[in-house]
Amino acid sequence: MTRKKSKYRHAIINKNKYYFYTIRWFDITGDAGHATKEEFNNFECAIMITQGYLYYKDKKFIKTFASYDEKEEVFSDRNIIPRGCIIKMERVEL
Repeated sequence: MTRKKSKYRHAIINKNKYYFYTIRWFDITGDAGHATKEEFNNFECAIMITQGYLYYKDKKFIKTFASYDEKEEVFSDRNIIPRGCIIKMERVEL
């Protein structure tokens, strides 16, 4: 019996499979300068795009990484994003 190949991009690290995602999310935007009422009304949060492997998720947060060591269970380029800030998460296909 042959194993079915995953159609999604992923990495296997220490026998754990981590899927690759594109995540759109709201980020805080700040400004310390003076602004008119119109400028303030047009002031918006930045919409960020993060691409990386999904390490962990729960009801409050998701954790991602973009780099990892081939030989050891070591992760780099890490992010933690509150779930309430996430606009959309898409698993990336091969």
